[in-house]
Amino acid sequence: MLQVTFIRDNKELVINRLKKRHIDATKTINDVIALDEDRRRIQTELDVTLAESNTLSKEIGNLFKSGDIDKANQLKEKTSQLKDTSKELSEALNTKTEALTQLLYTIPNIPHELVKSGKSELDNETVFSEGVIPELHKNALPHWDLAKKYDIIDFELGNKITGAGFPVYKGKGAKLQRALITYFLDKNTAAGYTEYQLPHLVNEDSGFGTGQLPDKEGQMYHITADNLYLIPTAEVPGTNLFRDVLLNETDLPIGITGYTPCFRREAGSYGAHVRGLNRLHQFDKVEIIRIEHPNNSYKALDAMVEHVKSILKELKLPYRILRLCGGDTSFASALTYDFEVFSTAQNRWLEISSVSNFETFQANRLKLRFKNKEGKNELAHTLNGSSLALPRVLAGILENYQTEKGIVIPEVLQPYTGFKLID
Repeated sequence: MLQVTFIRDNKELVINRLKKRHIDATKTINDVIALDEDRRRIQTELDVTLAESNTLSKEIGNLFKSGDIDKANQLKEKTSQLKDTSKELSEALNTKTEALTQLLYTIPNIPHELVKSGKSELDNETVFSEGVIPELHKNALPHWDLAKKYDIIDFELGNKITGAGFPVYKGKGAKLQRALITYFLDKNTAAGYTEYQLPHLVNEDSGFGTGQLPDKEGQMYHITADNLYLIPTAEVPGTNLFRDVLLNETDLPIGITGYTPCFRREAGSYGAHVRGLNRLHQFDKVEIIRIEHPNNSYKALDAMVEHVKSILKELKLPYRILRLCGGDTSFASALTYDFEVFSTAQNRWLEISSVSNFETFQANRLKLRFKNKEGKNELAHTLNGSSLALPRVLAGILENYQTEKGIVIPEVLQPYTGFKLID
């Protein structure tokens, strides 16, 4: 959530940056400033009224002590009126504050200056690419056919048990999935991230804290009886570990990692491009999260990008990095880099990671602050990235490593799987 003071002091910058998202926020920003002015005016009136009431209460006490009962009773009538006025002003203040908060919830983060204007993924910028796209044999198959051929993933069985988008991993497919999770966690902890096991359900406050609510409410599975949500990513419980926390500057930076299943409704997703592992309702992901000093967060973002690159180099998968345009950047992010692996059998790029800096947007919602060297409370910056999302990484491995004799396991994963070939 953007800070009101920042909006007030940087009105034109906010409006212009939001235009990169193809949003004309002029009216909304003006409404925010007007509501804030009303809120501050009422707060001033309330403070003056309460101060006057306190002064009169002291004076009444002194009058009673001195025996001037009549004058004391006269002042008591005035304090009674002031109490009524204070109550009215408090109610008005609460109404304005709630209206302001709800309006602020609707405003996305402003894009970083590096983010270019754009409407969709077609306007994203490729900033890096690496790896050689392999030449496959003439009978090469897409991963959904490979999964059936080698009996390692059963999409039909998952459909029977739950529905489309809930695959069942079997045999060497399940072991490869587990190997990837362990490998990713080992890489992350070796890089200094502390591993956490996180809840798979979160409450409403957690959803608001990281920006999934109210923006993505329709894409989350909601357990109405308990008002809990299945997590769309470990970002939500992981970042909410620090909700309502006041850190010391010396605590920063903080880095955590965790594996969780993720649940997304993916409403409106149909067609061949979502076949197989390309888009699921339940999938596994390992996440990295950082809490940073504002002065260091973009260095940290670059380091996270390099970390994900190092994993893909070891997996020897061809990949590219995109800097997302304004229209494709998520609601809460200021700057996002997407990693895509090339699926040779499908002849298309598959997104396998997003690495983002949210600056103070999430921290403001979370009330995540640190005490700086001057002893003042300051909002931290939050960052997170997939390291990595498994389904499309797995699809890339199955398709790019297939041979006529079977699917070769990447060398770096062989100590984790215990086998070198799926045949």
